Amino acid sequence: MTGFEDIWNMKPYALDAEEKETVLTRRLKELTLYHYNNCAEYRKVLDSMGFDPHSCGSVRDLPFLPVQLFKELELKSVPDWDIVKTITSSATTGQRPARIFLDRATAANQQRALVKTVSDFTGKDRLPMVIIDCPGVLKNRDVFSARGAGILGFSIFGTRRIYALNDNMELDTDGLARFLDVNRGSRILLFGFTFMVWQYFYKELVRLEREAGIRIDLSDGILIHGGGWKKLASLAVSRKEFHDGLQRVCGLTEIHDYYGMAEQTGCIYMECEYGYLHAGIFSDVIIRRPVDFSLCNPGEKGIIQVVSMIPESYPGHSLLTGDEGVIAGTDDCPCGRRGTRFLVAGRMKQAEMRGCSDTYAQGF
Repeated sequence: MTGFEDIWNMKPYALDAEEKETVLTRRLKELTLYHYNNCAEYRKVLDSMGFDPHSCGSVRDLPFLPVQLFKELELKSVPDWDIVKTITSSATTGQRPARIFLDRATAANQQRALVKTVSDFTGKDRLPMVIIDCPGVLKNRDVFSARGAGILGFSIFGTRRIYALNDNMELDTDGLARFLDVNRGSRILLFGFTFMVWQYFYKELVRLEREAGIRIDLSDGILIHGGGWKKLASLAVSRKEFHDGLQRVCGLTEIHDYYGMAEQTGCIYMECEYGYLHAGIFSDVIIRRPVDFSLCNPGEKGIIQVVSMIPESYPGHSLLTGDEGVIAGTDDCPCGRRGTRFLVAGRMKQAEMRGCSDTYAQGF
């Protein structure tokens, strides 16, 4: 019988729906009971709902916490001396950020899950890496912002790394050109947050080509980006325009968005070449109706609930987001990856703008 420890030896999209349901249910029931016994605030929430952690039947029966609760309470299931890292989520101006407390085991498993998932898209070899951000983001290694945690997490995929932007958010054209020249003939990994890729990278490449006749060739590159589309949507930039623009200005054709959040770091949902986000073996998505939180049918838009096998130091294994989405299918994607495939429709009305890109863009 497949258990939590066994999945580390599997490919990230190896389990079909039935197998995954069994593994997820067993693991999440264990986590629910563990957090109930070790986190007083979580226990109060479940008690107020009249939920018995010993009686859960399936993943869909599990109680879920709204992600906003992490802004109001310090939710942790380990003693303070076991906490090795605290991640703060993206927060709009005037909003209190969420704080996510990690012990050594949870932090390590987050990284293991991230490596396994992303490597399915980038390959096993580490690549020369361009980070489309500025180095000043990583100032406090004890308390990370979600943006800093994202950069640090993805940096593990790079052999040699440069920041494409300086701390004034200006493109380092000369440094980028030298880096690409040194790594000519190699596949290049680029990582950044969606709005910043568009505002500070794409637009500057367009300007360089138009005004100076300088063209940066990234046709051997693979871009991974995430952190929110809301600001770009308000600027009328669609996914197609984003992809077409980058291909036109620098030759990038391999572009993958991802969906994730600080409250479940490590469990990210990567976008495949057909434009669908995929839930891997560590996590899953459930779509619920906003009226009564009942389950949506496939193809029906509702609130996204995310579940994860990873969080042990805090009760973040079953969360209700402020995002809307739709399940497009299960075990049937043309890309060949098993598991739930879904699309994100955007933030719910009156939900705060909270992605790394969106939060930065608000200040911008």
